[in-house]
Amino acid sequence: MATSKRRRLRPGRLVFLIMALIFIVGTLASAGYVAYAVSDMPAWNPSALENSLPTAIYDKDGNLVTRIGSENREPIKLAEVPQVVKDAFLATEDDRFYDHYGINFRSLGRALYRNVIAGGIKEGFSTITMQLVKMSYLSPERTLKRKIQEILLTLQVERYFTKDEIFEMYLNKIYFGQGAYGIQAAAQTYFGKDLKTDQLTVEEAAFLAGLPQAPSTYSSYLNDGESVEEAGKNPDEKYQKHYDLALNRRNTVLLRMREAGKITEEERAAAAAKPLPTREQMKPISYPYPYFVDYVTEKLIQKYGADMVYKGGLKVYTTLDPKVQKIAEAALANPKNFPSYKPDKNGLPQPQGAAVFMEPGTGYLRAIVGGRQHKYQRELNRATQYQILKDGRKIGRQPGSVIKPIVAYGPAIEFKGMGPASVIDDVPTSFGHYTVKNDSGSYRGLITMRTALTHSVNVVAVKLLNQVGISQAVKFANGLGITTLDANRDGLAMALGGVSSGVVPLDMAGAYGAFANGGVYVQPHAIIKVEKYDGTVLDEFKPEQHRAMKATTAYLITDMLKSVIQSGTGTRANIGRPAAGKTGTTDDGKDIWFVGYTPELVGAVWIGHDTPKPMNRAYGGIYPAMIWREVMSKSLAGLPVRNFTRPPGIVTATVDSKSGLLPGPNTPPDHTVTDLFAQGTVPTEVDNLHQVMEVCAITGELPNEYCPDRITKVVVKLPYQVPPSVADFAIRAPVKTCTLHTANGIDPAAAEKYKLPTTPQPEPQPETDGNKETKPIGEDSWLPGTTGFNNLDNEVKKEFRKAAKVKEYLRDRFN
Repeated sequence: MATSKRRRLRPGRLVFLIMALIFIVGTLASAGYVAYAVSDMPAWNPSALENSLPTAIYDKDGNLVTRIGSENREPIKLAEVPQVVKDAFLATEDDRFYDHYGINFRSLGRALYRNVIAGGIKEGFSTITMQLVKMSYLSPERTLKRKIQEILLTLQVERYFTKDEIFEMYLNKIYFGQGAYGIQAAAQTYFGKDLKTDQLTVEEAAFLAGLPQAPSTYSSYLNDGESVEEAGKNPDEKYQKHYDLALNRRNTVLLRMREAGKITEEERAAAAAKPLPTREQMKPISYPYPYFVDYVTEKLIQKYGADMVYKGGLKVYTTLDPKVQKIAEAALANPKNFPSYKPDKNGLPQPQGAAVFMEPGTGYLRAIVGGRQHKYQRELNRATQYQILKDGRKIGRQPGSVIKPIVAYGPAIEFKGMGPASVIDDVPTSFGHYTVKNDSGSYRGLITMRTALTHSVNVVAVKLLNQVGISQAVKFANGLGITTLDANRDGLAMALGGVSSGVVPLDMAGAYGAFANGGVYVQPHAIIKVEKYDGTVLDEFKPEQHRAMKATTAYLITDMLKSVIQSGTGTRANIGRPAAGKTGTTDDGKDIWFVGYTPELVGAVWIGHDTPKPMNRAYGGIYPAMIWREVMSKSLAGLPVRNFTRPPGIVTATVDSKSGLLPGPNTPPDHTVTDLFAQGTVPTEVDNLHQVMEVCAITGELPNEYCPDRITKVVVKLPYQVPPSVADFAIRAPVKTCTLHTANGIDPAAAEKYKLPTTPQPEPQPETDGNKETKPIGEDSWLPGTTGFNNLDNEVKKEFRKAAKVKEYLRDRFN
């Protein structure tokens, strides 16, 4: 019986079969993936390579304001483009452009190898044709699927168009930053040159050729010179960093031009030694309501990306009120509304200013002005932009006393049941190592919260914050959209505007809008609806809102802030109709503010140098208040006068003005005050601070057994002492016993002690020289010429007249 032989598989044949199997499987998988990529690939359409559509921006009434994006594009023929510009782009982007059919296989092989080694897409191999396809058809995502689609569409383009046609479309389509699309618009924007008539230098061509890789990044140094200085940091540091980044990119292009044989080494070295273009060389970009349009543009880019905004033909319906915007722009362009200083090194007027005006009930932004002039697209918007630090913190400007209603008075009313008639003792006060000082240098003694807020008394604000607690105050402020407060970093100085991260006018307008809106915070916003070019609605924006405080708290704050305008630090903001507001001035006048509102409109105005510096004789109650009054009075002209709506739960009561309790049997008639209260917070206890006490008729101290004349008077008795410098010292209960009278008569040595200071000279009235004034008695204390100042002046004089009479009696008696 014959035995069959088993056939053995040779090793070589086994390897061949395995390799064949891998090849077949790989081919099938690749074919499947290509089919998957092709399944949703954009349809080939040559018209898609045409220039894209600009985005249209409309005002609150649906009227066209302007178009942004592709509007700043001027097509140019390839023959009109200087050869040095063509050489720069070819050397940088695709040195074999005229030698391949859309795909540079040398670059493809190198990229595939490096991407396999890296385990992902780390390097591209785009040619000029592929970049044109990506801009016209595809998204910027870096995936294998998108790359396959790009390659297939690229082959279509190469079949349909000549190389020169492709190169011309590319140069007219790419984005160069600063709102410039196409090489002609870029040359005009950065150098003020027309490529049809003007020649570009080698370094200028290299600069432009380097931009398309990251246009916003490489042109950002042009925006840095106007940024707000961070405390203790060189203001030029950010600028220099971005400048060096752009310089390195330009010089890289020059190196590639030399390697491609387009320029010599001597030409490269000479061009590399030249500086980059400056703001002064750039062509100013003009469009209506620029700061408002810039703000809308930033918001759109954050949500949809630059390509969609600049090329997608969007229709954007905004909250812009052209009437209010024009009035605000005119007010901030008027030099009479600002302290007089020289322009800075960039030629910008200083100090700068910014303003935001908003409807409190809807959050609709009606006007945004981010500076005294506007030259360049999306330049620094001081009304809305924070500086972002490396650690993510936002840096704005110091708010001064405009923060007091937000961190001191509002929380005291909301959480502690206090109100306008609550009494705080304005006396020299320290909390550990922190000593609070009033800007006027004087102290008023026992005063109501209304009086303290009307005249911006620092001691009272800090005491209120201390009672409420810093963490509770920060929580209250967060509810009003103020998110830059830091309980650990700022401490009690927060009550006076010592906010390390600062604020911007946009956020202050939003916060004060909640007081005007019955305690409901509505996030400020400028965009109502966004549509595609064909009318398809992309988004409709409804205001984000929440209750930030009780309606009664908001009304009581509003009523106190009305007093600020009627008789306090903000009298220059009086517009002859119901209005509430607050002034703010930081140390040395580096930042000055006025934030105020009517039922119809809320506005925040800031003035200060871009690099913070003191401004002499500049106060929130002067220049910002004047700007606010101008904008509000003109914007509301012709509208019916409305008062703030009084919510349920507000009652009126009369209390003792020195204790805040119900008047007692010893309360003098002139020590009562009638004011507003939230229902349930009217005191039920009767005043016990006013007491009848016998004192020495001559010294006013507690009588000893030898005092010949004694009188009985009503005094305020507290368990602590205050210095004689406190304004109401004379009505406080004495704690010392008279030493003037002895068993042997008058003690001459003691008599010298009772000789009080002479009557002070009246505070000089301000001297007027245009808009300049002499320095008043303090930041947000009572400004000279106002009702508040006159009241303080009269009160102090009254107390010193009493002291002078005692001194005169003693002089006559013992001389």
